[in-house]
Amino acid sequence: MTEEIIISGFGGQGVLSMGKILAYAGIMEDKHVSWMPAYGPEQRGGTANVTVIVSDEVVSSPIVSAYDTAIVLNQPSLEKFEPQVKPGGTIIYDGHSIIQPPKRDDINVYRIDAMEEAARTGNSKVFNMLVLGGFLKVRPIATVEDVVKGLHKALPERHHKLIPMNEEAIRRGMELIQKMN
Repeated sequence: MTEEIIISGFGGQGVLSMGKILAYAGIMEDKHVSWMPAYGPEQRGGTANVTVIVSDEVVSSPIVSAYDTAIVLNQPSLEKFEPQVKPGGTIIYDGHSIIQPPKRDDINVYRIDAMEEAARTGNSKVFNMLVLGGFLKVRPIATVEDVVKGLHKALPERHHKLIPMNEEAIRRGMELIQKMN
């Protein structure tokens, strides 16, 4: 099993953190992983993306030109990465941020209304964990338990008190995701 993932959105949406947590979860499951972030000079509000590879085999290169899954959190990310999803692959998008949904019929398209759910709960900081939960429902490459272990590694110790809230958001995201085609 090898899963090549791009997660992309605006800086401040937790794109890089989501990728890091996913990479740590892969490590917890004794997988080989690669985590390669890319962002512009304006981390907050500019575009950011991260490539994560989780595999049973050694990852030979973190450079990927076609993805198994694209998680896109804004319209520019969808426009950039939709063509790079492999046929039979998956796009997951946030319904609040995408004006023109994916058009391809040779991929699996899922929508998650994570921004809306985060607003409903009054906690915008769980947005990325809702999305991550949706991804794990569709592509269960790691268990929720190992993702929680990844949270312990990725978050500074002073934020460990927030892990139960993040786990709850992951589980809620698994309920929210909807197949669109």
